[in-house]
Amino acid sequence: MVAIVNALFAAAAAGLTESSGYDTANNYGSTYGSLGPHQFQLAGCSINSFVPQFPSGQTQLVAPSQPPKFIGLAFGVQNYTCSSGNNFTSTGAVAELIDVSCIASTSAFSTIQNDLFNFWTNVIPYSIQSIIDLLHILNPPEILAQHYFVPNPTTGQGLSPKWDFTSSGKFKGVKDAFIIAKGKGTLPSPNDPTHDVAWLDVVQVEGDVASEVFRFDTVGGQPPSSCTYGKDKDISVKYVSKYSEYHVPQIHSSAFH
Repeated sequence: MVAIVNALFAAAAAGLTESSGYDTANNYGSTYGSLGPHQFQLAGCSINSFVPQFPSGQTQLVAPSQPPKFIGLAFGVQNYTCSSGNNFTSTGAVAELIDVSCIASTSAFSTIQNDLFNFWTNVIPYSIQSIIDLLHILNPPEILAQHYFVPNPTTGQGLSPKWDFTSSGKFKGVKDAFIIAKGKGTLPSPNDPTHDVAWLDVVQVEGDVASEVFRFDTVGGQPPSSCTYGKDKDISVKYVSKYSEYHVPQIHSSAFH
């Protein structure tokens, strides 16, 4: 399983490695037989000039004027249950975010979500939680955060999205290095809204690692259009997307400086 997990990073960097003449498709195992020094770098680069590309002619997603603090490429699942209306309704999501700041300024950035989605859906036989559990043990530098849902901290009703930076990397152990958010804007995927989950803009409710998060360049994650209530089981649909997080809060930790 370690080789499979390591290959995910090679899939995430596929465009970067191909542009440098490296044959990613045939060298997952040789490059990532262990989590040692890489032949390329995904994480830890400046993103001061990065601006996400959102469709024109809409006001739901508008990028802040300042640069983001983080850019993550996420892979995971969107979870659904069959409602009494015979359609699937969301019960949250679980995903792992990889720091892809070193790809953000390359031409490969525009399509890396497709490379990772193909690998995530066609090659990997393990659940997202199994992969997250293993990554917590290996703790490679590319891991940025975990994304999951928690009870709404304001009303206690329903679920709210959370991005948790506290368990790995430079924010490990920093208790407020997370964001629980609420919706601000939503935009159907401009590519294939029946297959790809919507693009989102959410803002901070709790936590100090960011004040705003955008989800964009989504691939996958949409459920079937209908189901039979009382018969169809809950489902998890694989997806990949990019997340950009904005704002530096005042947290009393050198990890944020």
